[in-house]
Amino acid sequence: MKINSHLIFIEMVKIIDNHKKIAKHCEEAAKHHHEAAKHHEAGEHDKAHQSTLKAHGHLAHAAEIQKEILKEHASKK
Repeated sequence: MKINSHLIFIEMVKIIDNHKKIAKHCEEAAKHHHEAAKHHEAGEHDKAHQSTLKAHGHLAHAAEIQKEILKEHASKK
């Protein structure tokens, strides 16, 4: 029984860590979207494009990690 509890603890630590990673990627994506908006306002559309691509990358990473979390939750049902 102790081994099972230990495995559950390790799984929960991983899930919590993944939630934190997703949040960080979303925060970074938001930062880059704000930058893109400012660049567009300044007429610097090339810089806006670069910021948009960075934001997209962070959102893509967040989506991949979210898939892992969803698999974990789905396996518990």
